[in-house]
Amino acid sequence: MCKNLKSIAILGSTGSIGTQALEIISKLKNYKAHLLSANKNFKLLCEQALLFKPKNVVINDETGYYFLKEKLKNQNVNVWLGEKDLCGLLSDPEIDLVLTSIVGSAGLKPTISAIRAKKNIALANKETLVVAGHLIMPMLQRTGASILPVDSEHNAIFQCLKGESGGVIKDIVLTASGG
Repeated sequence: MCKNLKSIAILGSTGSIGTQALEIISKLKNYKAHLLSANKNFKLLCEQALLFKPKNVVINDETGYYFLKEKLKNQNVNVWLGEKDLCGLLSDPEIDLVLTSIVGSAGLKPTISAIRAKKNIALANKETLVVAGHLIMPMLQRTGASILPVDSEHNAIFQCLKGESGGVIKDIVLTASGG
């Protein structure tokens, strides 16, 4: 194992961004998937757990929960059910980074839990900031947690603003944005 191993929680590991993150982790020696979560795709989550051996997996689907409990019972992987368990697990001191790629407003509570736990967050869910930016930004300042935008328009804006002082850019216009 690498001396400076970083443990990552991937929220939404079965989606496009989550699977890409796991692909990258598989090629790097200094990152480990510590927690994987999915909404309903328990079969892919099971494959990911068998391959990456995270400490915890969380599924929102009760059928998937029982499936995972059975399939992973001898794998040293803890299986959890639902948002409440997910939010509680994010305070694990072993987690260095939380990649939040849960779709839509469903990502809000886990992101808030990660901020309260003072985690650094790679945010691929722009809805969290659109819906609750007025709450999220002050929480970041109070806790010392940070957000790095990692997907789509909010990452492009972040890159454009990087290194600029507050008064340099007056407006940002997004056209034909989103899907």
